[in-house]
Amino acid sequence: MLFSELPLANPLQRAIRAVGYEQPTPIQEKSIPSLLEGKDLLGIAQTGTGKTAAFALPILQLLLDSGKFRAPKTCRALILLPTRELAIQVEECFKQYAQFTAISTACIFGGVSDVSQKRNLIRGVDVLVATPGRLLDLINQKAVSLKTLEFFVLDEADRMLDMGFIHDIRKVVALLPQNRQNLFFSATMPEDITKLAATILRPNPVRVEVAPQSTPIERIHQELYRIDKRRKGALLKELLLAHPEMKKVLVFSRTKHGADKITRVLEKAGIKCAAIHGNKSQNRRQQALGNFKCEQIRVLVATDIAARGIDVDDVSHVFNYDLPDVPETFVHRIGRTARAGKDGIAISFCAPDEEQDLRAIEKLTRISIPEGDKAIYEKLPPQQKETPESEMRNARGRGFPRREQQNHGKPNRDNNNQPKHGHGKNRPQQNRPQNQPQNEKRPAPKSEGVQQANPQDQLGRRTIGKNRPGSRARKRMREAAEAARRAQGN
Repeated sequence: MLFSELPLANPLQRAIRAVGYEQPTPIQEKSIPSLLEGKDLLGIAQTGTGKTAAFALPILQLLLDSGKFRAPKTCRALILLPTRELAIQVEECFKQYAQFTAISTACIFGGVSDVSQKRNLIRGVDVLVATPGRLLDLINQKAVSLKTLEFFVLDEADRMLDMGFIHDIRKVVALLPQNRQNLFFSATMPEDITKLAATILRPNPVRVEVAPQSTPIERIHQELYRIDKRRKGALLKELLLAHPEMKKVLVFSRTKHGADKITRVLEKAGIKCAAIHGNKSQNRRQQALGNFKCEQIRVLVATDIAARGIDVDDVSHVFNYDLPDVPETFVHRIGRTARAGKDGIAISFCAPDEEQDLRAIEKLTRISIPEGDKAIYEKLPPQQKETPESEMRNARGRGFPRREQQNHGKPNRDNNNQPKHGHGKNRPQQNRPQNQPQNEKRPAPKSEGVQQANPQDQLGRRTIGKNRPGSRARKRMREAAEAARRAQGN
């Protein structure tokens, strides 16, 4: 089947030709006819299967056919997405397909001022692309109403659930009119997602599944490297330097801190890269994604939540720097490569404490991931293992006082009057001020029978502060005082 054979209006056919599409993907071929008939749809499809066009084109066609006009502060079609990046990209798709029509679009998401977003909604829009939190905020401000809604699309439903949007989704659904057409898309269908779909879709929806549930795309070649987590950075750097054909690489980190750490390792090796995660501003995330698309940077490091907004067709390699603790997330990750009929490579690092996550992934995907070339391990720098004693010695060399300098755990503030100790431990003092004498000696105790200062002045009260002597010095002073008392008694 060709797009020209589908019952789409000439402005839409013209836009399809303008973007160079001729033949619909399987999900488009199965979904578009049913949606044009007004049926609800449950779509199970991974990222990169063409599902955006699968719902955008029929919605635009039905909006053109209805002949209705939008009312102020309302929308006719609502597309709900989990991240702002993905919302921006979906709106761009709608604009692209509607470029030869009078259909209007708007996109609202958090992380930026809502002033311009509310301004765009004053006259109403035909298609509103939104994230759940910002949509509820503007509804509460009465900046937008859903009372005239005709089409509702919930995309990336499983990720919505993972990100904790389930309560926001239920609030939005409660505000929707009963007479509407619903579209529900998810890459996986666990039990919670099935229950959520049942509360949104009308009875007997059309079910479209373009790949076996929770099965990675077969065109992806996978490799596994078992490696200590402290050596992952060195392994990633070595693989990238050894394989210049890795031109557009997406690296997944489990944490935001880990993503920043990876970029520092790669930048130090001269590899152009950037990171996107929740701590990055909207502008910086958009700039990093734009640089990655136009190949100004070679590597993009992302957390799972931020990666939901990445829609790049020609990712050559995906690295699982940290294995996800949710097996379904692995499916989302590797689905970023091998798009548009191209081959892709997914490389996973597995530390000893991630073996359980690996077994769960292989059980879900029913694939035993083969190990990569073990010769690469020989190129890595040796792993440094330090015993606690050696770590203590190194710590002293980094400015920590030696044992002889510590005065029972209480560091001296000034060692000008501190006596040296014997037994071969008269080492130079570290971190000594420039004006401090280096060879100052403790005065020798006076001999018996010689008049001496009152011993109580030295021993009757505890010496404190910067001139407090060490333990051995105090012992010698006590011995000298005792000798003086005996001499006086004689």
